[in-house]
Amino acid sequence: MNVIEIEESKDLLLKLRQGSEPAFNEIYMMYAKTLYQRIFSIVKDSSVTEELLQDLFLKIWQKRDVINPELSFKSFLYTIANNLVYDYMRKVACDKRLVASLMINSVDYYLHTEEAYNVKETNFILTEAINKLSPQQKQVFTLCKIEGKSYKEASQILGITTDTVNSHVVKSSRYIRSYLKENLKLTVAIMIMLGLNP
Repeated sequence: MNVIEIEESKDLLLKLRQGSEPAFNEIYMMYAKTLYQRIFSIVKDSSVTEELLQDLFLKIWQKRDVINPELSFKSFLYTIANNLVYDYMRKVACDKRLVASLMINSVDYYLHTEEAYNVKETNFILTEAINKLSPQQKQVFTLCKIEGKSYKEASQILGITTDTVNSHVVKSSRYIRSYLKENLKLTVAIMIMLGLNP
């Protein structure tokens, strides 16, 4: 940027500070494309990028009185953009944790309902998780959680104590919850079956 361009840029920022809409529009035209590309490269979603870009320029307009024409306006823009992207990513992370929490808390319900097994993908993933259990854990889990037998009935069928049955159920359930938690597609399936928007 040469001396004339720097002076023109300062003049534009002074006009923006005074509430000039044409100056604001000119600044938008100058920086929107670069900022869009920068934001999109992180969030990978065009509608989210457009929304964040709108928020960014809204903040520029709202904070126009604190803009210092002597300092780098580009750095000012990028700082706001980075903060908006950071806030968005943090919100997405919180939402994912919320979804995971809902899924884990409702897993027992789904293991007891035929509806879960009517969903092909869910059935496949649950079967896959159960098949990864040790042979005795798998037997106990199948008897108690799928066939609905009591711990006492399972202990009589398998010739083990009810304490051992309980231990197997606890360990198996913990493993399956962990397995399901890592599977995003199942999370969506569970949310759909709950009647919630995933």
